[in-house]
Amino acid sequence: TKVHLGLSGGIDSAVVACLAVDALGANNVKIFALPTEYSSEESFILAKQLAKNLNLQLQTISIQKMYQEIKKTLDESFSVKQFQLMHENLQSRLRGMVLMAYSNQTKSLLLTTGNKDEYATGYATMYGDMCGGIAPIGDLTKNQVYKLANLYNAEYELIPKKIIDRAPTAELRPNQKD
Repeated sequence: TKVHLGLSGGIDSAVVACLAVDALGANNVKIFALPTEYSSEESFILAKQLAKNLNLQLQTISIQKMYQEIKKTLDESFSVKQFQLMHENLQSRLRGMVLMAYSNQTKSLLLTTGNKDEYATGYATMYGDMCGGIAPIGDLTKNQVYKLANLYNAEYELIPKKIIDRAPTAELRPNQKD
């Protein structure tokens, strides 16, 4: 009866949020922004606009302190000297951990926001953005996700156009593009 998801300001999470509101109503959907130093202000602004359009409240929980502490511990333990994939996926896994903690606390079902192309090519983080009980767009290609977003915007701009038009990015490192 209740679902939640991380809303990044990207097209995949935007479409999942729209589907969740359509399926259960805004009163039964909770959304979170979980930023680190690599999360752009633009993404946050777009996520807030979508939340407003869907009549949802966006709760922000910074994972920066957790990320820095775990990064420091792992860097020291593994003698890591340069930023690498481990650091990128750590952010995704921390987001998954926070979202699953909310699920455990409230009995809300976590929705994953990955699409078929990401899963097929391995562009998803196990125990990170793959966390959750249902993947509403898991059988859709990225092209189909864009088509669905445009369908949601057929009568008015529900999903901010900038979300649809901008290059997809996981924002796990500087200037990253998917």
